[in-house]
Amino acid sequence: MASLRELYAVPEVDSHWTVPQEYDVIFDWEFDEGRTQLMHLYQKGKDMQWDALERIDWTLELDEENPMQLPVEGNALYGTPIWNRMSKKDRALYMRHSQSWNISQFLQGEQAALICAAKIVGQVPDMDAKFYASTQTMDEARHIEAYKKLLQKFGVSYPMTRPLQVLVDQALRDPRWDITYLAMQVVIEGLALAAFGTIRDVSQNPLAQMVNAYVMEDEARHVAFGRLTLRDYYPTLTEAERDEREEFLVDACYLMRDRFEGREIYEALDMPVEECVEYTKQSEINQLFRTLLFQRIVPVVKDIGLWGPRIRAAYEDMGVIHYANQDIDAMQADDERIAADFDARKAYVSAIAAKGGLGSTDADATAAE
Repeated sequence: MASLRELYAVPEVDSHWTVPQEYDVIFDWEFDEGRTQLMHLYQKGKDMQWDALERIDWTLELDEENPMQLPVEGNALYGTPIWNRMSKKDRALYMRHSQSWNISQFLQGEQAALICAAKIVGQVPDMDAKFYASTQTMDEARHIEAYKKLLQKFGVSYPMTRPLQVLVDQALRDPRWDITYLAMQVVIEGLALAAFGTIRDVSQNPLAQMVNAYVMEDEARHVAFGRLTLRDYYPTLTEAERDEREEFLVDACYLMRDRFEGREIYEALDMPVEECVEYTKQSEINQLFRTLLFQRIVPVVKDIGLWGPRIRAAYEDMGVIHYANQDIDAMQADDERIAADFDARKAYVSAIAAKGGLGSTDADATAAE
């Protein structure tokens, strides 16, 4: 099986990226009982470990012309002169590359989360947070495994985009442990949850639905971890220190909002890059998607106490401040319920197929319903 680097549509990508580190590793000699909510989350993290090879049905395939069977109208170039000039073959190729580009960023983000979670284990001062971060580290390794296998079915992949790399670099270089939380647990994980949810809920491909539903079940806990820890920590900071965190958050949110240009796709397919990027920026569906990405971030930022004028003004400018009162706990519970529903449907279809009631094609269709 080819490595993903061999499948990159972007040539001459380095095989490794090195980020120098300067931070203190902290040992906690208290070994106390820990915070009840955080220890409960740690226990939940242990109980809900799963095997990506066993839980996901990798015999399922992607669609040839529209791999994840997403609405064609949802792509940023749909209806533009560029789209109208494309042949059926060119459209299928573009759909494969654009969807692979998205999944590639999920994979790249998961490796960043793996490394950030490992950093948190060493850097955070409290044992209960170290315990939970250790379960997250295992979760992220599993997510990398799942998205890698999904990308291999695409037959093409992409490296990390520059804006995402900039934010990850900041999260890893900063010696303050809470900045790593802010960048990864709040911004990147929160953004990812919204993007995963779009595919889980809109895709008609059972494999794409399944992978994203199961990853979301874990990621919702990761956001809760950051939320619980930072909510306890930020009231202890000075106003000046909280202002620094708000400034970092504003920059991070704008950076992530503006990264969905897909420039690498257009370059790889030898399309008119600047024209395509301009259509992407003007696309109403793309603008809506960029807004929806913040539905998980805004309420968490408010909950952890970083809700000063700078943050509120930025979210007003982005048109996302209305998400401030979203019920994060209810959304997490819904993510877990949907993942359980996939398990139940899979078990039901497997039981019927074992009795000879369905052929494999019928079973796959039933599972997707």
